[in-house]
Amino acid sequence: MLYYLLRYINELFNPPGMGVIEYLTFRASAAAITSLLITLLAGPAFIRFLRSRFVEPVKEEAPPDHRKKKDVPTMGGLLIILSVELSALLWARVDDPHVWIVMLAVFWMGLIGFIDDYRKVVLKIRGGLAGKYKLVGQVTLGLIIGIYTWQDPVFSVLLSKTTVPFFKKLTVDYGIFYIPVVIFIITAVSNAVNLTDGLDGLAAGNAAIVTFALGGFAYLAGNAVYAGYLSIPFISGAGEVAVVSMAIVMACVGFLWFNSNPAEVFMGDTGSLSLGSAIAVIALMVKQELLLPVLAGVFFVETLSVSLQVAWFKITRMRYGEGRRIFLMAPLHHHFQLKGWPEQKIVIRFWIISILLFLASLMSLKLR
Repeated sequence: MLYYLLRYINELFNPPGMGVIEYLTFRASAAAITSLLITLLAGPAFIRFLRSRFVEPVKEEAPPDHRKKKDVPTMGGLLIILSVELSALLWARVDDPHVWIVMLAVFWMGLIGFIDDYRKVVLKIRGGLAGKYKLVGQVTLGLIIGIYTWQDPVFSVLLSKTTVPFFKKLTVDYGIFYIPVVIFIITAVSNAVNLTDGLDGLAAGNAAIVTFALGGFAYLAGNAVYAGYLSIPFISGAGEVAVVSMAIVMACVGFLWFNSNPAEVFMGDTGSLSLGSAIAVIALMVKQELLLPVLAGVFFVETLSVSLQVAWFKITRMRYGEGRRIFLMAPLHHHFQLKGWPEQKIVIRFWIISILLFLASLMSLKLR
């Protein structure tokens, strides 16, 4: 909204310096600063409100160190969503479908997560929202985005094709499987971030790193010169996604102010599901979804650890009569926690790994 106002003032009066409003780098920076300030300024009052109503009980199966977190409020993801949506509305071109699709993903899965958290915390329903209903929400979002991007000419650059990381000319055509692939990626990534949200600052920090990288890819894909030089698809309008991406990054950074160990607030499923869906949709918008196993490797491995643990337990139970485990506990961060690693060390080491994977993802541009 502010973008359109400043643009109108520039066209009407042409004041010196006002032309910067048309630069993506300026608006992405403005969105980042706005998002950070909203999170930091609204955070204390918001946390006091949550503490009075929304304190989630500690899971019985959680590691012993988690017992001290029994009085920490959840649903802090609402603060992230508020910061992202307001900043995007102020600084992004909301008439661009790339922008509102990401905003829809953040809001939609944030709502699903909120219902889950509300059922657990307020209604005291063990397990919150049943998994099948979460899946319905994820599949519905995937259907909406898949069908819309299939039909709208704006997204016809590659349509059902996507680029393959590290290869210059290689593409994959999903064909009739395009919409199922969109549904799968949104479901998988939103669940992956949700599983990773188990230690103070772990999900928020890694989400910030991954989204920052995707914002960079969006900026490059939206610039014809850079896209041509790097041999990636030029996607008109994709640059606007960089504005929303930076809002998400700094909302996560601002949230870390309160969520770093010892946490004053948890993001809950409200935050983790919305961040995961945003990462998935941004990757789809800029045709970098096949890069996610590398770029979002921490989320990928956390999910893989759960899948392996469950599968091995079932296989060994059928074979030996009792289930056996690969890890002390899954997801993987709890395995290291039970091995005696301090929580802060686990989180920072996972951040370091994410940064290395971010750099490896950047290398994919030059190795094409």
